Amino acid sequence: MPADAALLRALARAAAALARLDQASARHPLLPALLHRTRLDAVRRQAAVDGSLIDPWHLAALLEGLRPRRMMGARNLAEAGGVFEAGRAALALHRWLTAPDPAEAAQVQAAQAALDAGAATGVALLDAATATWHWLEAGGARAPLRAALVRHWGTTGLLRAPLPLTGASALRAEVDWRFETWVPVFLQALADEAEDALARLADLERGWSAARQATAGHRRHSRTPAAVDLLAALPLLSATSLARALGIAVKSALAILDRLVQDGVVVEVTGRAARRLFGLRNLAPLAAAVAPPRRPEPGRGRGRPRLVPREIESAPPTGLIAPRPPVARTAFDYSDLEAALREAEAAMRRTRQSLDQLAGGGWKPQHGDSDADPSDEDPTRTANE
Repeated sequence: MPADAALLRALARAAAALARLDQASARHPLLPALLHRTRLDAVRRQAAVDGSLIDPWHLAALLEGLRPRRMMGARNLAEAGGVFEAGRAALALHRWLTAPDPAEAAQVQAAQAALDAGAATGVALLDAATATWHWLEAGGARAPLRAALVRHWGTTGLLRAPLPLTGASALRAEVDWRFETWVPVFLQALADEAEDALARLADLERGWSAARQATAGHRRHSRTPAAVDLLAALPLLSATSLARALGIAVKSALAILDRLVQDGVVVEVTGRAARRLFGLRNLAPLAAAVAPPRRPEPGRGRGRPRLVPREIESAPPTGLIAPRPPVARTAFDYSDLEAALREAEAAMRRTRQSLDQLAGGGWKPQHGDSDADPSDEDPTRTANE
């Protein structure tokens, strides 16, 4: 058992980080949205260390039905195919965390039993790290172990919510696998994930609260507040998904989203004419890559674009930056958020089915995908057509 200063520092940091996250997230009204977004980030991390690198943008776009050849940044069919395979791997890991099939559930139970049997010191985090190392050293699979770790934090009382903290970065190829060295790295990785989840919760609360306040003047039966809830749950959203979740026409859903864009509540991703995607401001996967698409200006002919003077960046402020004010807990109705998360899980199931169909040699649009780009249906075409 490693017992040096590095281990003690890592153990103290991980324990403090998990305690802060548990205190902030337990019984939080936005916990369902936090769980959904944190799971997406967890499977992205896990897929990356397993050799299937996918960024949040591509994963969120795949969930909204964007075909691989239309992925932003994919320069050819081979690159789009890599995004496709990485997306399949990430969604398979997501299934292990949320809804494993009977065979997978049996493997998760075996891994959980190994974690429970490893309680030697009575220090839950240290015992879990030790059992994790022994499981992997014996050739145990990573996916069931990660799902078992999520359950283990609940049974040991470290986390009341099933937040997916799995220490994924400790399995990077360059990490020293010696037991004495690896255990502190695993604990530091858990602390990093807990701190990221806590920051995500704060950003989610601020973004959602500001969006709800901006839409507070709508009439009683307006579906705009429900649309904001769905945008809080999903990194990216199309009019088709919004229409399906709210039971309205796609045209009406698109009108709601366009109005939210005009109000500065929502941003639209770049470069889409069909299957337009939207994200809650400051909560989109890649804020730097999100901007309104370029569309022709009314009454303007062809030719060179007009010269726009370059903006000069202002110097960074000097001195101390004032802390952000605390979020005002307004008495909003959170019932729409639960429905939004149910639609999010349904969207992931539909996406898994579509990707499996693509892997099997073809793709058929799901029912209700009326705003899908017909040219997206052929995955054999290049991304630069």
